[in-house]
Amino acid sequence: MSLFKARDWWSTVLGEKEEFDQGCLCLADVDNTGNGQDKVIVGSFMGYLRIFNPHPVKTGDGAQAEDLLLEVHLRDPILQVEVGKFVSGTEMLHLAVLHSRKLCVYSVSGSLGNVEHGTQYQIKLMYEHNLQRTACNMTYGSFGGVKGRDLICIQSMDGMLMVFEQESYAFGRFLPGSLLPGPLAYSSRTDSFITVSSCRQVESYKYQVLAFATDADKRQETEQQKLGSGKRLVVDWTLNIGEQALDICIVSFNQSASSVFVLGERNFFCLKDNGQIRFMKKLDCSPSCFLPYCSVSEGTINTLIGNHNNMLHVYQDVTLKWATQLPHIPVAVRVGCLHDLKGVIVTLSDDGHLQCSYLGTDPSLFQAPKVESRELNYDELDIELKELQKIIKDVNKSQGVWPMTERDDLKVSAVVSPNFDSVSQSTDVEVGADLVPSVTVKVTLQNRVTLQKIRLSVYVQPPLVLTCDQFTFEFMAPEMTRTVGFSVYLKGSYLPPELEGNAVVSYSRPTDRNPEGIPRVSQCKFRLPLKLICLPGQPSKTASHKLTIDTNKSPVSLLSLFPGFANQSEDDQVNVMGFRFLGGSRVTLLASKTSQRYRIQSEQFEDLWLITNELIIRLQEYFEKQGIKDFACSFSGSMPLQEYFELIDHHFELRINGEKLEELLSERAVQFRAIQRRLLTRFKDKTPAPLQHLDTLLDGTYKQVIALADAVEENQDNLFQSFTRLKSATHLVILLIGLWQKLSADQIAILEAAFLPLQQDTQELGWEETVDAAISHLLKTCLSKSSKEQALNLSSQLSIPKDTSRLKKHITLLCDRLAKGGRLCLSTDAAVPQTMVMPGGCATIPESDLEERSVEQDSTELFTNHKHLIVETPMPEVSPLQGVSE
Repeated sequence: MSLFKARDWWSTVLGEKEEFDQGCLCLADVDNTGNGQDKVIVGSFMGYLRIFNPHPVKTGDGAQAEDLLLEVHLRDPILQVEVGKFVSGTEMLHLAVLHSRKLCVYSVSGSLGNVEHGTQYQIKLMYEHNLQRTACNMTYGSFGGVKGRDLICIQSMDGMLMVFEQESYAFGRFLPGSLLPGPLAYSSRTDSFITVSSCRQVESYKYQVLAFATDADKRQETEQQKLGSGKRLVVDWTLNIGEQALDICIVSFNQSASSVFVLGERNFFCLKDNGQIRFMKKLDCSPSCFLPYCSVSEGTINTLIGNHNNMLHVYQDVTLKWATQLPHIPVAVRVGCLHDLKGVIVTLSDDGHLQCSYLGTDPSLFQAPKVESRELNYDELDIELKELQKIIKDVNKSQGVWPMTERDDLKVSAVVSPNFDSVSQSTDVEVGADLVPSVTVKVTLQNRVTLQKIRLSVYVQPPLVLTCDQFTFEFMAPEMTRTVGFSVYLKGSYLPPELEGNAVVSYSRPTDRNPEGIPRVSQCKFRLPLKLICLPGQPSKTASHKLTIDTNKSPVSLLSLFPGFANQSEDDQVNVMGFRFLGGSRVTLLASKTSQRYRIQSEQFEDLWLITNELIIRLQEYFEKQGIKDFACSFSGSMPLQEYFELIDHHFELRINGEKLEELLSERAVQFRAIQRRLLTRFKDKTPAPLQHLDTLLDGTYKQVIALADAVEENQDNLFQSFTRLKSATHLVILLIGLWQKLSADQIAILEAAFLPLQQDTQELGWEETVDAAISHLLKTCLSKSSKEQALNLSSQLSIPKDTSRLKKHITLLCDRLAKGGRLCLSTDAAVPQTMVMPGGCATIPESDLEERSVEQDSTELFTNHKHLIVETPMPEVSPLQGVSE
């Protein structure tokens, strides 16, 4: 048993699915027995009123039937319960129950039963007040210094204080500048009400000032008030605490001084009567409730503070004296005398856990057994340790980190249907007049052992969408097969950066030691067909962007590579083929008859990617079926960096526009709220005044806010489309660099990690600064020329740059260093400066900015700005109907 844990003396759970708050708990001798024993009164938002008298047989017992003295359903939600001298003509204690539109005062009494069931308790309604405004909370006390009775003050949701002198309504006053109600308390020593306004400041109002101020029920000034009989309601003192308050409590243990305790969201304050801060304490955890009570030390006050970490802290002034763990988050805490046990802590949670506990320690009866002492043989331990290390090393070499048997727990496979769905599942598409098809994908799960909490998540690149992307199975028995199906279709008018999808399965495998299961993840990738987003189209003679791919094998007929895209009217043309994407753009593919080259051309640079990638994949598959293993593709043209940089600049411009629009929208929102506050002040003023065109200004500002919000949404859509096109162009550039420098799969993976680090692009973390940091790291590590470059430190904080010139310079320098023999690696030897032999007598890699400028000038021949990207031996311009010939 933990030392710092509340000792459960008595506990119970109230009702089912009921809700409670800080005003729903009260401790008092409500039935006026006079023996000093408190009863626990609890009211709920469901309207149930319960009164308990706990007396457990032994510590930790739950609630018995006889502990519940009374349970009544009052129909209306109960906001707060208090006990005081609320009935005239008697000083007996009565129960006040606050509803949202009603205040009821009851007497609680018990009558001795005639049978063994004991005393029977009942409540009797003494009087009630129907409220004209919705109530928020209430406080009570001897307002104005009255003797022998308590008056009640109720605060409404619109900031009005309503004072009731027991059975009669006294007056109502609006608090000046009130927007939202805060906690309310009464100080008997200063005869004032203390609250915290929505301006986050503690305010004190004298009762006499409230009583003689202008009546809140009369909005217009009367002749008598104009003569000076009415007074304006003014605040006695204020204190800005800079945060919203959760509760206020007035503590006065002697007649000489009293303290005002305010519990904030991050601090709690102790104030003097005049509003000066006596002390304050910054809290480590978010508080939920508090209760100051008397201390045994002279001049100090103890405070119980509950927080959202299920802890109850005991402070003496600002010093933490004790911390105890609770089984729930308390929303109300009280201290009372129950069953002759003084100082019982009663806590209530928002879901109805009521617990009476005490602080202290229980003696532990457990004694550790004696350990048999024996001498250790260190030689045997060394031999055993070496054997275990050898076993671990052999397992890691043969099976990796996890045993192979555990990897076969679940097999995931995906099959894409070769045909389109007979009825397309596409809905709300934005493609245009084309009929958008859909294709079915089936994912099969085969498990070998028992699995739990299986969750299948499927992801495709937007604007491709799924009819369903989440599947859940609670349990799968051994040797069981589950198959799920879903459809994929194109929703947007632009192209996805990839046609590859990913199915990820997370599950738990239970074991003997861990019945909950060990978490595991398995995944499977699938490739969607090109015809899902593309249709056969007419070849184009001219195009703005052209790309040539070289191979080492004879050209293959395009009809055999792309059988589904053959145009029936041009069956004799085997070396030219047109593609028309569903978004409207067109791509033309030409194959040379003699020169082992293929040309891809289009009006937009990023549209070249999907057809180029599909061509290389289908060529590899074609030659693998022929049994040819030495097939290879290459690229010997100019790197299309200028076209790539144009897409980068367009994406960055949209990001800057988004920041400007959000700043402008924030300014208009601040202006809109300021006008609202001005109008609210005018409307709440007792003397009507002209609006001075504030309503016109409010309407104009509202229209500006709506227009700016629409502009922000439109810019976000354009930014998302631009980022998707930028990813397509980035894939194409990485592919061309790999073919150009004949990079291995590991080096291409490093390039992809550097150029494509983000799945989503946001204003806080964008593509430009992330890629710039990654490329700078490569330039200073594996592509560095000297230790001087490695000593340069990269910035640890990523922020949006001023422009893209630095990023474009680094991308150009990366290509230049790769062209001069640099290699990409992430191993430890990457930190060693590379003294490589440059092919063709290339110049050394510069170390300074001046040298970088010279390299940029020298590399203009290598990275041309021309939009016609062809090899040194150009392919002649021909008509697509005549084919390509050397």
